[in-house]
Amino acid sequence: MRFMVLVKADKSSEAGALPTKEMLAEMGRFNEKMAQAGVMLAGEGLQSSARGARLTFKGKGKATVTDGPFAETKELVAGFWIIKTASKQEAIDWISRAPFDAGAEVEIRQIFEVEDFPSDILPPEEAAKETALRDKLEREAAAAKK
Repeated sequence: MRFMVLVKADKSSEAGALPTKEMLAEMGRFNEKMAQAGVMLAGEGLQSSARGARLTFKGKGKATVTDGPFAETKELVAGFWIIKTASKQEAIDWISRAPFDAGAEVEIRQIFEVEDFPSDILPPEEAAKETALRDKLEREAAAAKK
């Protein structure tokens, strides 16, 4: 099972404050443990919403763009991981060890897999295309790391 772990933004991250040298080192060690265990597939911190944009769709191909910053920090994401574990509980166990200070909030959400969709919604030929695309992207990401 794959999970996206969303690290919620706070006033500090939205103000553009960088983590301390110590926090980066701790997080690096944590990420290394997850990578060595084969759990971590990806993970990044995000710049503040002031450097982003939000698109609101009014139909296919028709979007209104609103430049950041965005007012509600409690609804923003400051970083993420994509992890692969055998269960939601294992994902919780791993992320519970993350070196966050008191008050940090993290959300864990399972990622849809091709197998999660019945064939009347995702026909086998479309499922095969999706699987091939995901496999290709995974191979390219692995090659880029070398």
